Amino acid sequence: MFAAIFITIAPVIMILRAGADGAFAGIVHMVTDSSGKPIDIAYFWATGLLSSFLDNAPTYLVFFNLASGDAPTLMTTGARTLAAISAGAVFMGANSYIGNAPNFMVKAIAESRGIVMPGFFAYVGWSTVILLPLFLLTGWLFF
Repeated sequence: MFAAIFITIAPVIMILRAGADGAFAGIVHMVTDSSGKPIDIAYFWATGLLSSFLDNAPTYLVFFNLASGDAPTLMTTGARTLAAISAGAVFMGANSYIGNAPNFMVKAIAESRGIVMPGFFAYVGWSTVILLPLFLLTGWLFF
């Protein structure tokens, strides 16, 4: 299944590379200002929201490519944008059981030992109450 995610993400990346002229122009405009500069807080939230329901790696890959896909640039002049993408992908994977594979593993181990774990929507509810304020603070402080 993980391989299938990466195979099916390839066309999405190609569409994103079309930029503001492509089918995903709305997303491009959402994460860039009128002069074409990245809006780091938008990258943080967009990457994070997608990472909540997809695995971190393909989500990171999508937004890394949207931000230019040029590693030397993103590691220097675009470092803040790269940090926003990385933080959103990694931190917000905890928002649901499906956002990060280890979440399912921890749930399965706990349940096999007789610990009652919340269902999907209860988990999302708890994570929203606990994590949303932390993500708002993180976004405000860093992006």
